[in-house]
Formats: sequence, structure tokens, C-alpha cells
Amino acid sequence: MADLENPFAGQGPVMLDIGGDVGALVVTMPLDMEGVEIEIRPDGEEAGNISGADHDHGPDTDDHDHDHDHAHPHVGVVNRPAGGENIPSLVYPELVAGDYVLVPKGGGDPYLRATVVGGEVTTMDWATRGDSL
Repeated sequence: MADLENPFAGQGPVMLDIGGDVGALVVTMPLDMEGVEIEIRPDGEEAGNISGADHDHGPDTDDHDHDHDHAHPHVGVVNRPAGGENIPSLVYPELVAGDYVLVPKGGGDPYLRATVVGGEVTTMDWATRGDSL
């Protein structure tokens, strides 16, 4: 299993922060992918970093022009407790509504396309992606 950035992830419930135009994405994963990190980015955005754009860093900071880079969010596949069993999954707890692609961290072609709806939890299965791309 790969080293995770947070070795305690998956040891309890995941808090989702959804409502308005913010939703969440949960993807069931194959057990053999436990520990793999998966990056998510807006559909149509090139791989790499988001740079040079005005954006909000949170309530305690000012919007500003800058040229530093922000990597796309990524999470690790964790074998999470659910319904009396453990299920390997990805959880993106807070995403602005829109279309996204998921890519193994570090590059490669998009593997899965997801549409996140504000105020809802979108669920998908990595293994049965069908014709999502």
C-alpha cells in the first residue's frame, strides 16, 4: 500500500460540506487501488497546476492577484467503514457544482468524468465507468 498524506484517514465518517452550489463526490474503488491518490480537476482544464488566477483563499484572506501555483485537489483511496463493511473509496467532500475529470495523481489521461450537483452527493464506481469519457 502507498504512503498516504493522512495515515488516519478512513478511520471514521467523512464530514461533507454541501449546500447551495457545493456538492460532494464519492467514488467506489477497486480494493487493489487502496492507497493510490486520485486528482480531480474541472473538465476541460489542462493537467498540472492552476496558476495566476484571482481566487478566494478562504474567509480570513483577501482575494489577490498572484502567480503562485495551486495543485488540483487529490485524495487517497481509503478502505472506509460503510454499512457494516469496509469499502475502498474516494471522497471529495466539497466541490463546486460542475463537470470534473478524475486522473491518477502524477499524470495520465482522465479516467472518469463526474458531474457534481450543488447540495447533493454524487456517487460513482471507478470499475464500471462505462462510457464516461
